[in-house]
Amino acid sequence: MNILGFSCFYHDSAACLVQDGKIIAAAQEERFSRKKHDFDFPRKAIRFCLSCANITVKDLDIVVFYDKPFIKFERILETYLAYAPKGLASYLMALPLWIKQKIWIPDLIQKEIKYEGKIIFPEHHESHAASAFFPSPFQEAAFLTMDGVGEWTTTSFGVGRDNKIEIDSELHFPHSLGLLYSAFTYYTGFRVNSGEYKVMGLAPYGEPKYVQTILDHLIDLKKDGSFKINMDYFNYAAGLTMTNKKFDKLFGGPPRKPETLLTQKEMDLARSVQVVTEEIMLRCARFVYDQTGQKYLCLAGGVALNCVANGRILREGPFEDIWIQPAAGDAGGALGAALFAWYQVLGNKRSAALSEDDQTASLLGPEYSDAEIESFLRTRNIPYQKLREKDIPERTAELLIKNNVVGWFQGRMEFGPRALGSRSIIGDARSPDMQARMNLKIKYRESFRPFAPTVLEEDVSEYFDLDRPSPYMLLVAPVKEIKRRIMTDDEKKLWGIDKLNVVRSEIPAITHVDYTARIQTVNEKYNPRYYRLIQKFKEKTGCPVIINTSFNVRGEPIVCTPQDAYMCYMRTEMDYLVMGSFVLDKKEQPPLKDDVNWKNQYELD
Repeated sequence: MNILGFSCFYHDSAACLVQDGKIIAAAQEERFSRKKHDFDFPRKAIRFCLSCANITVKDLDIVVFYDKPFIKFERILETYLAYAPKGLASYLMALPLWIKQKIWIPDLIQKEIKYEGKIIFPEHHESHAASAFFPSPFQEAAFLTMDGVGEWTTTSFGVGRDNKIEIDSELHFPHSLGLLYSAFTYYTGFRVNSGEYKVMGLAPYGEPKYVQTILDHLIDLKKDGSFKINMDYFNYAAGLTMTNKKFDKLFGGPPRKPETLLTQKEMDLARSVQVVTEEIMLRCARFVYDQTGQKYLCLAGGVALNCVANGRILREGPFEDIWIQPAAGDAGGALGAALFAWYQVLGNKRSAALSEDDQTASLLGPEYSDAEIESFLRTRNIPYQKLREKDIPERTAELLIKNNVVGWFQGRMEFGPRALGSRSIIGDARSPDMQARMNLKIKYRESFRPFAPTVLEEDVSEYFDLDRPSPYMLLVAPVKEIKRRIMTDDEKKLWGIDKLNVVRSEIPAITHVDYTARIQTVNEKYNPRYYRLIQKFKEKTGCPVIINTSFNVRGEPIVCTPQDAYMCYMRTEMDYLVMGSFVLDKKEQPPLKDDVNWKNQYELD
């Protein structure tokens, strides 16, 4: 049985194909369209999923959309009426698109892919809960979903057992932790729905001086983690901005203009909202544990991408273990929707194994053979060297040791926002200047942004205060005390962004200013070539840790095809590109022509 799940129209449209209960393929539309956070109907992602299974639309048994459009439209109408006439401008902007397209999903599916069969519409947070529980390694577990807003729900919890999920309780719009965090994202000058992780990365540079202000004026937080937002300070319910003038007055001025200089104020705001978010998530987790009595917790929804809070839930919370959907945001709703149909609607048997999940390292996107890569290189007269399989880890490790920045393009593309060793830019974590170099010359992004490490799964506890795998880069943990460097008195006095370039550990390029790191562990089963590279790096250096950042530049999606990888490589100061069995040296490459335009193979006929 072939089940297609998809999500679209808000941010990070995606498609997923589940075949007889197995996740065959999943990908975000942005990777094919090259529009970051693309929210359009996922035509190309659907095309990829079908091609991956060698089927056509006629072979689909069920199509599942990740939420209920009519209920969402009802919420929008009721909200505008509640705030009328204040939200008239926003209402007039939103209404035509809803009337024309967003509520007519069956017609849209027929128009776009010519499908006329059965369509299922789970609720938004049911899709999130399904994406959290059904692929998890737990036969029975509690789940907690938190995001901006679905139809009405912003937070939910419940229990998954065998092949069923049941939501026990919900919080409703406008009371939303996701929207609170997005409001601070907006106010500190970053883009909503894409800059939240920047706020999380900026937080350790600041002090939590606004925490009490937030708790006194913006949010009424209860002991059980439930809360109410004071909408007097916010404009997101019916306006065109996230915050209003009363919010500006509370924090001493208007929002920071994007791309202007970051000040200590923004750092302190980021730290403060991060502290509040962590406290809410911890209280929610403890309450869910008390209410459900479950040993395990599954997380999804955009807030579950807050890996600092996730790390604290794991370390300080009452659960024995947690599992987080790698594509926790709306993209993962496509996967959850498909699994919801297979298990919840059709009642198929589910069997989980504590030793591993069903997401197969989230390597669910397109892959390219050596023959396809070499054909691309040859037809464009691109200089390269072909290596034997056994020589790829050795050669790449040598390049890293010589302080080169390497583009790494291997196997199936990752599903979700994190590069996990298939579409990655890698470097030597021991290098004290690598973070600044990669931020400014490779990624073209803000200098304060931290980089994540990939570490061999069996060595994670040697370098980090973490006693289990973290394959999806969704847990932050401290660097081991024994690996840290003792700071001088002058270094301890540094404030704000001045902390950035201080060497803090044996692996300074991935050690954030608060001595933490967003960790990815890798094992040989799911990503053998990447594992063997790091293993060889360890043999030569004694260190099982390298830098892993996503293969893209600021403002662009992670690369998908060999064409994307080559274009990104040539437009940055990366030194080498290792693509399949082929090594490209920047010094040998001819200048890139401005008129290069290669057609995407997943365009619909």
